[in-house]
Amino acid sequence: MKKISIGLLGLGTVGSGVVTILTNHQDKLMHQVGCPIELKKVVVQDLHKERSVEVDQSLLTKNVDEVINDPEIDVVIEVMGGVEETRKYILAALRNKKHVVTANKDLMALYGSELLLEASENGCDLFYEASVAGGIPILRSLVDGLASDRITKMMGIVNGTTNFILTKMSKDKRAYEDVLAEAQHLGYAESDPTADVEGLDAARKMTILATLGFSMNIDLQDVRTQGITTITEEDLDYSKRLGYTMKLIGIAHRDGEKVEVSVQPTLLSENHPLAAVNDEYNAVYVCGEAVGETMFYGPGAGGLPTATAVMSDLVGVMKNMRLGVNGLSAVSPQYEKKLKLDSERYSKYFLRIHVQDQVGAFAKITTIFSEHGVSFEKILQLPLNKSNVAEIVIVTHRASLKDYEEILGQLESLEVVKQVKSSYRVEGDEMQ
Repeated sequence: MKKISIGLLGLGTVGSGVVTILTNHQDKLMHQVGCPIELKKVVVQDLHKERSVEVDQSLLTKNVDEVINDPEIDVVIEVMGGVEETRKYILAALRNKKHVVTANKDLMALYGSELLLEASENGCDLFYEASVAGGIPILRSLVDGLASDRITKMMGIVNGTTNFILTKMSKDKRAYEDVLAEAQHLGYAESDPTADVEGLDAARKMTILATLGFSMNIDLQDVRTQGITTITEEDLDYSKRLGYTMKLIGIAHRDGEKVEVSVQPTLLSENHPLAAVNDEYNAVYVCGEAVGETMFYGPGAGGLPTATAVMSDLVGVMKNMRLGVNGLSAVSPQYEKKLKLDSERYSKYFLRIHVQDQVGAFAKITTIFSEHGVSFEKILQLPLNKSNVAEIVIVTHRASLKDYEEILGQLESLEVVKQVKSSYRVEGDEMQ
């Protein structure tokens, strides 16, 4: 091969990082793949915008067709974002026999199966390492490094924005709104942070992880999702007092043939490796039947870390081109999707409730738990400044989600319960 020509869709933070690595690491890339890499065209929205990287003006275009339909372009790198329109571009590129590298988690979570099938049918590679956890090579590790193992559980901090917010709220005792504003100022959070703080971004990433880790077609709607917007200073204080750290955790768990996938605020035991992952960093904790416990840690976002994952995929495409095996690496899911019922999803739970401070109130509460066979592991009971109101904090032993939700419903209607203040999953006391 004399050279490889690249078409780049998008020149934002990640796109600029790709250009930087292509420019500064050309000797390393040539050593890896045996030929030069040429950036032939870059699609942008504004041709005259001032940018952090220097790109020859003749390479810029607003017309995507100049990349998709250029017969000399071998690989399309997509870092422009978006879903529906971007899907059409990638499908067109694959049908034109162009290999594709993308960092687009939203696209892959929704249309990954369709796009991978299209790539395979056209003898093309479609790689997407950068779509989950930025610079952490977690997807490649699942597909290649742990290919012979059977993954039983993946727990991940896969959204840097929410981890930054919860770290600052917990360590500095700052209000949610204050930390969110700082995260937006630093560029960790978008002006509309909904996708991050409501758990949607993490849910898309867990969809991708679960599909690969369990070799099963998991859809976004299969992921039970809850965000961080209702977490209070009191919740964080009680977490610490009980020996836990609050994190937004994505969990994918397999028991036999059945799986569960969720994203939710979770109290992690302070001795769990994920509990020490702070600020904007990401980590994915993976358990396999053979390998046991492993953890992948690193920057979950940012131009150069994410661009590093993009370029790693590009090198993979180019090595496949030299070997003539493009389009052959994708493996169809091995197993039929089987989701756990709520009666099969087990966890410990943290519960904080306000009750009437009167004789017999606690007995009525414990009766509801005992009727469902759920016992207590930890209990705190404190009087509040309000007259005749006490606060009870409970950590349960393992209970099914079905039983626990029934308990919550009965507590809400119990006369002595003034309010169920908060409820969260608890993980990490027994790592598995």
